Amino acid sequence: MRGSFSTITKMFSAGAVTAGLLMSVPARAADDTIKVGILHSLSGTMAISETTLKDAMLMLIDEQNAKGGLLGKKLEAVVVDPASNWPLFAEKARELISKDKVAAVFGCWTSVSRKSVLPVFSELDNILFYPVQYEGEESERNVFYTGAAPNQQAIPAVDYLMSEDGGSVKRWVLEGTDYVYPRTTNKILEAYLKAKGVAAEDIMVNYTPFGFSDWQTEVAAIKKFGSAGKKTAVVSTVNGDANVPFYKELGNQGIKAEDIPVMAFSVGEEELAGLDTAPLVGHLAAWNYFQSIDTPENAKFIADWHKFIKNDKRTTNDPMEAHYVGFNMWVKAVEKAGTTDPDKVIDAVIGVSVPNLTGGYSTMMPNHHITKPVLIGEIQADGQFETVSQTPGLVMGDEWSDYLADSKDLISDWRAPLSCGNFNVATGKCGGKGTN
Repeated sequence: MRGSFSTITKMFSAGAVTAGLLMSVPARAADDTIKVGILHSLSGTMAISETTLKDAMLMLIDEQNAKGGLLGKKLEAVVVDPASNWPLFAEKARELISKDKVAAVFGCWTSVSRKSVLPVFSELDNILFYPVQYEGEESERNVFYTGAAPNQQAIPAVDYLMSEDGGSVKRWVLEGTDYVYPRTTNKILEAYLKAKGVAAEDIMVNYTPFGFSDWQTEVAAIKKFGSAGKKTAVVSTVNGDANVPFYKELGNQGIKAEDIPVMAFSVGEEELAGLDTAPLVGHLAAWNYFQSIDTPENAKFIADWHKFIKNDKRTTNDPMEAHYVGFNMWVKAVEKAGTTDPDKVIDAVIGVSVPNLTGGYSTMMPNHHITKPVLIGEIQADGQFETVSQTPGLVMGDEWSDYLADSKDLISDWRAPLSCGNFNVATGKCGGKGTN
């Protein structure tokens, strides 16, 4: 992006942070707690991915309470189940803010659920920390995006596949679930691929509904498309439990990674836990964190997670790490502001740096996106990922794509005096169009 929001990789350094653990004390009366909303689907098609995020938030809140809470008060989790029902997300968000009086909300997975709640957070002036990769083309004052923007996942993934190490891919299948995140991400990727010289006939795009289970025809089409004599790869934005039958059908039809690799953006350790991974070895995923990352911070996080969840087989994954980063940023911003008042916390979060689990620090930028490393991982037989590529530093999230005509002149900066999420540098006015 332009100016201070360049998409080039930058290194960030920071001093070590230490936090003394205080002994826990009995919970105080409910009116003397700070309530934290957890807005994740615990049933329906997205429960396979979101239930773990609810559990991760409960762990983080417990750990903060063990340190003495926040501003002298204990934190109290308020959990709701929007049940993979997109309008229900808005209803539950309103309930958390108006009825339960939460100080902030951590939640959503799909972009359609996030977009459902945006008007609620704007109207009621509360804060959403959103922990999942998304399509960009958005920057809201009341939302902090701790997942990846396209330049922190999708674009680097395609660059890797184009490289010699990634197989020098020439033909591309863009396979996604039929909603805003895959459609917008693939629109960006189509434009990017064409800018790199890929012909239109070497790009195949297909969408299926949420919860799709009969993949025979789709996988057969992928196999046929990949038989044209050019190295072919699948870039997958398939979401939720549809990934289980998708990967099973890949195995059934004998599609191996060395023939047609699949690069997934929404398949992590949690989703692989329900699969026979033997036929999937070598397929890929692009994230900003893997459980297999070897750092002291990650080792502690995994140990704490297993102790909290009482199950050593439960995996960690990228959106969990995004909640870890986002929650700690919120805590630090509340301490900095001396209050949980959303307006003051929104201003205080910008510039906050906290440790991530890959061994560095992530910083909240003025566009409400954070700095992240980008990792490409290969699926292993044990359901974990081996990192095969990693950026040398951190990448700043770019919310407006340089490859879309409606977005290329837009920036966001929520600091005064600009305080705008879609400032058009060509016209000098706030209120640019964007894509979705």
